[in-house]
Parts: sequence; structure tokens; C-alpha cells
Amino acid sequence: MTTTTALGRASTRPRMRITKVTPISLYVPIEDEIDAPVAVPHAADLTDVIFSGYRTTLVLIETDCGLTGVGECMVRLAPTATRAIIEDIAKILVGRDPLDREAIWELLFGVMMNRGHNRGMFVEAISGIDIALWDLAGKFLDLPLYTLLGGRHHDRLAAYASSLRFRAFDEVIAQAVGFKERGFRAMKIKIGRNLDRPQADIDFVAAIRDAVGPDIRLMVDANCAYSEDVATALQVGRALEKLDIFWFEEPIAPNDIDGYVHLADSLDIRIAAGEADFMSFGSRDFFRRRAIDIVQPNISRTGGITEARRIAAMSRAFHIPYAPHTGSCSAVCLAATLQFAVSLPNFLVFEFMQSDWSKNQPNPLRHKLLREPVEKLVDGYMEVPERPGIGVELDMDIVDRYRVA
Repeated sequence: MTTTTALGRASTRPRMRITKVTPISLYVPIEDEIDAPVAVPHAADLTDVIFSGYRTTLVLIETDCGLTGVGECMVRLAPTATRAIIEDIAKILVGRDPLDREAIWELLFGVMMNRGHNRGMFVEAISGIDIALWDLAGKFLDLPLYTLLGGRHHDRLAAYASSLRFRAFDEVIAQAVGFKERGFRAMKIKIGRNLDRPQADIDFVAAIRDAVGPDIRLMVDANCAYSEDVATALQVGRALEKLDIFWFEEPIAPNDIDGYVHLADSLDIRIAAGEADFMSFGSRDFFRRRAIDIVQPNISRTGGITEARRIAAMSRAFHIPYAPHTGSCSAVCLAATLQFAVSLPNFLVFEFMQSDWSKNQPNPLRHKLLREPVEKLVDGYMEVPERPGIGVELDMDIVDRYRVA
């Protein structure tokens, strides 16, 4: 196919055209009653809303050459709201060449930029579209995504087990020892459930440190538990330093940059954050003020691969390691994150989730969504698949089973 460039020169580059954009919202209700698996404010009132089920919105982008790209939008609530956004903006994509992904990204962002929607569900919607476009590019060129991003910087990815949660010490210690026996050399601990008794959390971390020994890297995640009490965050951070904890993640609210600066200046322990932030604009402010030591964006939330590349470039310029967040995502985001992470020169460690919200009901969007799983752990390292694009093929029976009408 011959086309004409903007300068009038003929081009014989094969072209694709987007023919259809399909957002699919998935919801898996959690049948048993559970306690909040992470620290959240007003947990007694909010657990039944936030943690009532596993959710995601997938994006399928079809083309006139028969290829389909797959992406994922991070969804905490209301997956149909993200779906509605994508349905409204899909007309921007139809008829365009999906290889023009950065130009398309700017068009999508321009839809709502001057209305203040540079975070939240709108950016999460863009994220899923963008990942699907990059997946299409890899499939079209028959290359894994990491090759399009500049190639491998790592043969495999160091991984940490996420996460050990506050409950009976004997049970958690057995789980931590099990992680160690499986080859994990790093693991993360959730704290912040005992705001009136922070020493209980410190004792919890100390018990795990004693059980796994000094050679295992331990990280701690508070999920913003100390947002209303930076002094307690400081107290906890100082105690964690004595236990040789590698990083202190999200001790306070993501919008409290002054608080993060105070903690970073006052503590020797590394401060990590970024999963609840959006786009390079938010990261820029943290980097410029040296408010964090490790950045943790989620590509399905922060604007997709296109925007995550910008964050990664800035983090490298500020000499800040990049540790991607996966959290409660589905297998699609996890697959894309593997491809993205292996292309990063300043990659630190990969979050490999080992615990779902419900112990009795594992998340099928993680474990059953793909025909061929992408999660492969060998001696504490994640292997990165060589398949084109992000390397996924959806199991449409699972998609249809949990699709929200």
C-alpha cells in the first residue's frame, strides 16, 4: 500500500487502520465476607464497597489487517464507568494507524485536559487504550514489546513476594518461610492496620525478620495508613530502620508532598510511592522535591506505556530506581508490565503478587484469564516471554463468564 507523507514523498510502508475499539468490563464478586486486606481509612464502612470483588476493564482494538491489541485499565471501582469513557472517545481512534500511538495518546489526553481530568478514571481509560496500541505494534512487527522499547536491559527480573498481611504470627511466619523456600530473596509486608497501636505492626515486622533471617530483603507497605499522622509515620519509619527494612512504601497520602519531603529528609530508610499517582506531572513534583527514593507507577493507571516511559526517563535523570506496581491487576497488566520492566535501565524489582484479597477465592482475572500464563518464577526471578506484543491471548470463556452487561 502506497501513501503520501506530509512532505509529499511516497511511502510504501504497510499501514494498519483501527476498525473497532471494544472496552470490556469484568467483575468477579467475592462471595465470602472479608476484612480489608490492606490499611484503608474507615475500613469498617468501606470494605464492602472497595473489596467486594475483583474488577478490571479490558480494551480490545481491532484492525483491518486482522490483528487485535489487548490492554487493561486499572479499576478499583465502577468498571462500567471506565468502559463508558472509552466508548465515548473510541471515535478518535477509528480509522487511524495504531502505530501512531504517541500522536493518538495526545489526542486522547486533549479531550479532557482543560477540564482538570488529568488523573483518575479518565487517565486509567487512556492507559488501557495505550497498552492495546503498543500490543498491536508488537504483533504487527512480530516483536515482543520490550524490543520496541529499546531492548532488554536484563536477562530476567528480580522479583519480590507481595504481600504478607497482618494476622496470626504463626500463619504469617509460615508463609514467609514458604516464600523463602520457593526462591524469593525479597518480600513485602503490609502494615497500618493498628493505628492506635503502631508497636503491634513493628512487632509483626520484627517476627518476620527473625524468621527469614538477615539475607532476605524486606519491604514494608502502609497503603497511606498514616495520612492523618505524619508523626506516627516518622516513628514507624525509625523503628523499621532498626529492622533493616529496604523501603517504606506509601506511609502517607499521595497528595501530601510536604509530608513525603519531611519523611525523606528525616529517615534513612528509602521512601517509595507512585502507585496512586497519575502521569508524569505527578511524578515530576515528587522527583523535583526529592520526596521519594523509589518510584512505583502502574502502567494501567498512569497513562499507559507511553506515559510510563516518560516517568521512567525522568526517574533515571533524577537517579531514582523504578519498581513497577502490579497490585490487584489482571494478567494483562502483569504481562505488559513484565515487558516494560525488562526494558528499563533503572529497573529495581518486580512485584509478584502472592496473595489475593480473599484467601478462599483466588482472583480468576489473574490466574485464569490467559490461555497461556505469563507468570514464571525461577529462583526468585521472573522470566519474560518472547511472544509478540505483550504476549497474551485471552481465554474468552473466562472473559464472557465475568463480563458486566
